[in-house]
Amino acid sequence: MSFVKLTASALAIAAISATAAAARDQIRIVGSSTVFPFSTAVAEQFGRTTDFKTPVVESTGSGGGMKLFCAGVGTEHPDLTNASRRMKSKEFKLCAENGVTEITEVKIGYDGIVVANAKSGQDFSVTRAQLWTALAAAGPLPTTWDEVDPSLPAIDIEVLGPPPSSGTRDAFEELVMQKACKSLEKGDKKYCKGDGSHIREDGVYVEAGENDNLIVSKLEANPNALGVFGFSFLDQNADAIKGSYVDGVEPTFENIASGDYPVSRSMYFYIKQAHVGVVPGIQEFAVEFMSDGATGEEGYTVDKGLIPLPTDAHKAVQAAVEGLTKMTGNEWN
Repeated sequence: MSFVKLTASALAIAAISATAAAARDQIRIVGSSTVFPFSTAVAEQFGRTTDFKTPVVESTGSGGGMKLFCAGVGTEHPDLTNASRRMKSKEFKLCAENGVTEITEVKIGYDGIVVANAKSGQDFSVTRAQLWTALAAAGPLPTTWDEVDPSLPAIDIEVLGPPPSSGTRDAFEELVMQKACKSLEKGDKKYCKGDGSHIREDGVYVEAGENDNLIVSKLEANPNALGVFGFSFLDQNADAIKGSYVDGVEPTFENIASGDYPVSRSMYFYIKQAHVGVVPGIQEFAVEFMSDGATGEEGYTVDKGLIPLPTDAHKAVQAAVEGLTKMTGNEWN
């Protein structure tokens, strides 16, 4: 009788596993619009060179991807999420509350956040303090760039950028708005309420969604507008748009890689370990993503604008992917 019960239980577990695996045999990836082109390139290569199906990659924004990723375990939820900033501690807690307790963090490289406009537009060289003055909700609310500083063009301020769900927006607020707020002269501190990161909502800053390619096309249509997005989109559209100098530094591959460009950040993807072995190919995809041929110094994602990790750091991440190193919750200490 015990043998029969044990066999029945084993069959039931096998049936559940088989049903889960049959529910989806294609990796689903959500998250950052900045990481999207790199993830898509790896997905296409993975589909061409392995027996696994090409993963589906969706551009939902870093914050939107985290919400979807952390919503639970099961094939109705995504397997990986891309992020143009590190997972926040509150997101890690949300994951845990919903049963997503085993996560592998994978840093893929670096990116710069650029302020760019059409080739036919005026050249811009701005400081982070000037960007804060132009865009801060608590600031003086100028309407033209020459009101920010007489050295800037006498044209209306119009900046197209990502919404609050975007990791690019998070990083821009931290690396530009908050940093500039802290650097304001004492007399100007009256404008700097809170951390100074809140961006004005009177139409000067236009939330252009998670599609950075759409921002690029709008810049071509309006040479007086500026756009905020990841360096890779500037790199891929250098025939149509140009980057502004920020704090005197040009947004180039070399300047971002060296750390000289002041508005740069790390990029990641996160693996839901509970789906490994259920949805086919998850770890294999991650291994391809972090292979020398993909994200190494001569990798094919570098051709798309990725700033690669130093060799030693890249090898350490490769080992973490091979071993599916689990996040502990101490990453923010």
